[in-house]
Amino acid sequence: MTEKPDTSVRELADIPAVEVISRAAVMLMSSAAEKLGLADEDPDASPRRDLDEARRVITALAGLVTASVEYLGPHAGPIREGLQSLQRAFRETSAHPDEPGKGPGEKYTGPVY
Repeated sequence: MTEKPDTSVRELADIPAVEVISRAAVMLMSSAAEKLGLADEDPDASPRRDLDEARRVITALAGLVTASVEYLGPHAGPIREGLQSLQRAFRETSAHPDEPGKGPGEKYTGPVY
């Protein structure tokens, strides 16, 4: 028996850096949205809400975006907008919002209002 290789799987070395970075950013955004409860019909009652975890993921996303923005080309704008939306959602969700500039990832992005 001879097995045919799965041609739908790409070698990581063959994937352009911008695609790897963009995929990582989208994964971090999705994780943050889940941890903010945004995937649920009623985010305030979400059993998945975990603001401590959301803070960590948003900060990691901010670091990735800040460090790689020059390589993202046309993807930079939408990824930055997504990050800012998550940062604002975090602030709105927090019982005691951080001061501007102290929220998740804001040491990398600057204050988000």
